[in-house]
Amino acid sequence: MPIVNGGTAGTWIDAHIHVDHYDEAEREALLEKAFSAGAAAVVAVSMHLQSSIANRGLAQTYPNRVHPAYGFHPEQPIPSSDDLDELFEWMRARHAAGEKFAIGEVGLPYYTRTEAEAAGQTFDEAPYLALLGRFAALAAELERPIVLHAVYEDADKACDILDRHGVRKAHFHWFKGSEATVRRMIASGYSISITPDIAYEAEIRALAEIYPLSLLMAETDGPWPFEGPYEGRATEPAMSRDVAVHIAAIKQQPVELVRTALLENTKRLYGL
Repeated sequence: MPIVNGGTAGTWIDAHIHVDHYDEAEREALLEKAFSAGAAAVVAVSMHLQSSIANRGLAQTYPNRVHPAYGFHPEQPIPSSDDLDELFEWMRARHAAGEKFAIGEVGLPYYTRTEAEAAGQTFDEAPYLALLGRFAALAAELERPIVLHAVYEDADKACDILDRHGVRKAHFHWFKGSEATVRRMIASGYSISITPDIAYEAEIRALAEIYPLSLLMAETDGPWPFEGPYEGRATEPAMSRDVAVHIAAIKQQPVELVRTALLENTKRLYGL
C-alpha cells in the first residue's frame, strides 16, 4: 500500500521531477523509495493536459507529498487553440475546487529554436511568447507559483513577461544564463533549482556560488540522466540530496544548514 502521510515530514524535496515520465509500473516504487529515504515531497511538473491529469492522480494518491504543477512544456509544437483552452479551463476548475497546484512546466523553446536556427530553418517564437504570457497572467491571477523552462537569452524574455504580469513566485528550473540575467533574477526574488550536475559542471557550480542560498532549491528533472558520478544510474529523487553537499562546499557552509535552507525555501515557495 502506498504511503499517504498527509504531512511534509522529511529533510529534502525534489523541486522538479517528471514523475509521469517514468513507466507507470515504476512510479509507486519510485515515490515510496523517496519518501522512505527522507523526502518531504516532490514537485511533479507536467508536459501537457494528459500529463497534468496523470500528475493530479499521483497527488491524490500521495496528498501533500506529490505537489503537482500543471502546464505545457515549450520544447514541443504549440497545440491547437481548442486544446489550449481545454487545458486552461481544466486548470481553472482545479483552482475553483480548492486543489493545491503550481503552474508548470512552462516557458520558451530555447533548444528547439536554436537547433532550428543552426540548421538554417526559420522559427516562429511568437506563439510561445504569447502562451507564456497567458500562463504568467494566470499565475498572477490565481496567485500560484510558476515553474519556468527559460535559459540563456530566453530567461530575459521570460523575466519581461513575468514583470509585465506582476508575477512574483517564479521558479527557474535548471537555469543557465549570463551574469547580468542572474543579477536581474536575484533582484526580482526569483528562485532557481540546482540539479546533481553541480557535481561536475563548472557553469552550474559558478551559478550556485553567486545565487543567494535563500533563493535556491534542489531538483533532479528525472528521469533525465546525469553524467559524472551518476553515469549509468537511473535518476531518482534522492539524487537531489547530493545537491546540498556541493552547495555547502561551494558556499563554505555546514551541510545541514544548506539542506534545511533548500527544504524551507521549497516549502515556502510552494506552500507545502
